[in-house]
Amino acid sequence: MKTGTDAILLGVWTDVSNIINVLDIGSGSGIISLFIAARSNANITAVESDSASVIESSVNFASSDFADRLQVVHTNFNEYKTEVKFDLIVSNPPFFTHDLHSPSKRKTNTRHTESLSFEQLCSGASKLMNDSARFCVVLPYTQSEVFKEVAQKSGLYPSKELFIFPRRGAEPNRINIEFKKQRTHSCKKDFFVLREENNKFTDQYKELLGNYYLSIPEQ
Repeated sequence: MKTGTDAILLGVWTDVSNIINVLDIGSGSGIISLFIAARSNANITAVESDSASVIESSVNFASSDFADRLQVVHTNFNEYKTEVKFDLIVSNPPFFTHDLHSPSKRKTNTRHTESLSFEQLCSGASKLMNDSARFCVVLPYTQSEVFKEVAQKSGLYPSKELFIFPRRGAEPNRINIEFKKQRTHSCKKDFFVLREENNKFTDQYKELLGNYYLSIPEQ
């Protein structure tokens, strides 16, 4: 699976303070787990149902400096069993609900909610979180209100949001949301613009992600 900006931004944006055990749901190549490992001393479990992605993430984990703190479990999240309560759960979940399916079953399972519905994701995450844990996801902006309604039914409430704009002057197309089990009086809202109107990466993009790329092209 290709590494996308969605996963990279979530991996860099997520609050990693005071975490010991982390769960990455639908980990793909393992990129979010690797970001969390690089930014913390936590032990990270990645759950992935796609066999090719499990192999890919296993190789990436073993090749990293954090191999002793990373493990991948080959299973569907709905069937994942553990006694561990996590301090942080992250996910770049499948989110297409009515779009045309890809001829590739692998891509369909990765991108569409048939493999993991919003209800299953939120309910499962809530059960695996300790009382002070955070649950961080990246979603299409158009799906965010529906997801928040589903999350609330599982006792999860937004505490922080990052609105992601593909280009200055455009509407947001993605959003990072941090959920907690405690209701908050106000949800912190921030804004992130990837590109200027001339298609060059913004200074904001370079400042946040510059340390994680070998180089950032002008366009």
